[in-house]
Formats: sequence, C-alpha cells, structure tokens
Amino acid sequence: MIMIRTHNNSTKGFTIIETLVAVAILIVAVTGAFSAAQTGLSSAIFSKNEVIAFYLAQEGVENIRNIRDENGLKGQAWLTDIANVPADPCYFGKACITDSITNTISPCSGGASTCPVVLEDPVNGFYGYNSSWAATPFTRSIVLTQINANEVSILVTVTWSKGIVARNFHVRENILNWQ
Repeated sequence: MIMIRTHNNSTKGFTIIETLVAVAILIVAVTGAFSAAQTGLSSAIFSKNEVIAFYLAQEGVENIRNIRDENGLKGQAWLTDIANVPADPCYFGKACITDSITNTISPCSGGASTCPVVLEDPVNGFYGYNSSWAATPFTRSIVLTQINANEVSILVTVTWSKGIVARNFHVRENILNWQ
C-alpha cells in the first residue's frame, strides 16, 4: 500500500499574518503605555511649577505687607518706600519686584513684562535676585493699586514657560493702613 501525502498550500501564510497582527497589537499597547507615562510626567512638572509660582506670588504679597508693618513700627507713613510718592519703586500702577533675602523693592524698568527673572540659590533653594544664583523660568511682578487713602490692592503675577506654552499665576490681596 502506497500512501500519498498531500499538502494544503492555503495555510502557509497564516502564521505570518498572525505574527503581524500580534506585533501590531503589542505596538499599540506599548505606545499607549508610554503616552500615558509621558502625560503623567508633563502633569507632574506643570504641578511642581504651579506650586512654586504660588509660593513666589504669596512671598511677594508678604514682602509688601512686611514693609508696611515695619513702617508702622518705625512711626512712618504706612506706604513709605513702597508707593508713598511717585519716586517710590512700586508707585501705583508701576511694576516692581521685591527680594525677601535683601528686604528690598526695585522698580521694573519698563513695566511688568520687563521684570527680571527670579533666581534660585543652588545650595539652599532660596529664591531672589542674587546675580550669582541660577536662573529659573519664573518672572514675578508686583503692581499696587490705590483703593482709597487707607487701602491698597496688591496684584502679584508670576509667569513661566514650559516649551512654547506660557503660563501665569495671579494673586490679588488688599492691605489696609492699620496705624
């Protein structure tokens, strides 16, 4: 008895197609996972920068409040060296910066958009304007608006960029003449 084997040629490419489909599914799954990880990383960086911006803005308000309180303790007008006369650094409507390390106020040369970049001390993480410190992506401007003779509105704006996207954070608070 002679046995003849026949081959079914219609299934030769079937394993290649299966392999290609499996590889395509694997690529889609891996790409999705990497995309989710990249989105999570971008969100974490944005959140970190937003927290830093919040604290820089709050520090600007606190610096103005501190100078107002020191003026009261010294028996001076409450806005002395802040916005008491047009020559003061933060005279109403003019943009200025404050440095809590040196306890100083300085005007921005051409408005809020020309305020210098906030610098960071690489050793202890302080923020300020010491020229030997490293630059950060943050810029802070403070603008005062007079509400009445005994009330001033403080607007602190912190701006930064991540890639081509510019972000900003605003804090507004009113201070009163408590003297």
